[in-house]
Amino acid sequence: MHRVRSFIGHVAALLLLLLLCVGPSAHRGASPVFTDEIPFKINWPGEHVTLPASGALYREDDFLIMTTAEKEKYKCLLPSLANGDEDEEKEYMGHGPAVLLAPLFKQSSCSYRIESYWTYEVCHGKHVRQYHEEKEAGQKLNIQEYYLGTMSKPTDALAESEAGKVEDTGNEVPTKNVEGQLTPYYPVEMGNGTPCLLKQNQPRSTSVLYVCHPEAKHEILSIAEVTTCEYEVVVLTPLLCAHPKYRFKSSPVNTILCQALAGSPLRPHSLSQLDQQQEELLRPHFSPATEREEDTSPVREEAYTSTHKPLAVGGQAQVTVGTTHISRLTDEQLIKEFLSGSYCLHGGVGWWKYEFCYGKHVHQYHEDKEHGKSTVVVGSWNREEHYEWAKKNVARTYQLKDDGTQKVKVVSHFYGHGDVCDLTGKSRQVTVKLKCKESESPHAVTVYLLEPQTCQYILGVESPVICKILDTADENGLLSIPS
Repeated sequence: MHRVRSFIGHVAALLLLLLLCVGPSAHRGASPVFTDEIPFKINWPGEHVTLPASGALYREDDFLIMTTAEKEKYKCLLPSLANGDEDEEKEYMGHGPAVLLAPLFKQSSCSYRIESYWTYEVCHGKHVRQYHEEKEAGQKLNIQEYYLGTMSKPTDALAESEAGKVEDTGNEVPTKNVEGQLTPYYPVEMGNGTPCLLKQNQPRSTSVLYVCHPEAKHEILSIAEVTTCEYEVVVLTPLLCAHPKYRFKSSPVNTILCQALAGSPLRPHSLSQLDQQQEELLRPHFSPATEREEDTSPVREEAYTSTHKPLAVGGQAQVTVGTTHISRLTDEQLIKEFLSGSYCLHGGVGWWKYEFCYGKHVHQYHEDKEHGKSTVVVGSWNREEHYEWAKKNVARTYQLKDDGTQKVKVVSHFYGHGDVCDLTGKSRQVTVKLKCKESESPHAVTVYLLEPQTCQYILGVESPVICKILDTADENGLLSIPS
């Protein structure tokens, strides 16, 4: 697989070479904006090209003449990067983001995220707190806590300052790469947190980034320490979705059309050779479907195809950020198949998706029609290696209930021996954290991947189904079917 990814990288490098390094001659009315957040692909349509009637627009005078190292020449039409949502944004006359979020701030509601040791609390418009609770038998509750930021300016004052204004559509909305997708957000800054010893007792501070998600209930998607004692929290909320500028925008692949000139081949000869080599390497990895796979029952098919259904919001396709619904299987069936590793959970949006098969593996993958499925093994299960890991790490974490009894809160499993990481030269590895998450939908599941260190990952899996089996965890965190 490493050799396959290497050849894919060479293809991408060759295309970049065609665009940037081989001496193009330009005939453009305006300079293009090329960033790694806007995907492009090159098509080779031949002598006669029909420009698409929808999507990106092309002008006949907007092209580059490209010459390869083999002196092959191509005329490449460049797409405009106009946003199809511009008209809706210009027509929007509603409230600004602070007013849209005001109901959340006035409710004095809080969102929580449970990690293996710390719990994070975001009380919207009030503060962000990080804490850990311990209670030993016969002793009072001991709380270790840090305030990562508090609100200096009341949020209702922010909303009131916006309330009388018509939304200014000329303002640029900041964006952030969230799970591979360029996502608009509304920031709320909080300072005056607990003093930080590592920064001469300067107060901690946090930027809370609110992101539109139509099915969310103000969940915390991620928390990161971007620099020492400065934090960033991403919160999913449906309240911003009323504003067109804050809706999730998918990133369509923009096509560059390159026509051969002066007797040049349809596609560059070197590129065709690389494609053939790549096809030969990929061929063994794609065996034909077995009869068993073709005879998949409708219920089983639902379990996989419902994972990434787009959601319609205001006429615009929205992609879920990590949260899916896992199937119509009964709880008993689902638990048995999940614990056997035959039922895998999927999550993620953008270029990379994630697959977790309990007791088997964690994969990161990308699928497209032209090249099939590219897979990176993030970690593979080995029971003995997990036992060794559990001797040095916490595999089972408890929380104390109001009646004084203990309940399993999180179990952690170690998956090692992933694909070799190009940046470290070592195998990838991942710690999978299975957590109980109460939800109105009993079969909802949230899957997210963090990378706290290069090629060392944390995969979070949260679901009401996991609530039913967490208390079966043994001292090594391994789960079993409830009696």
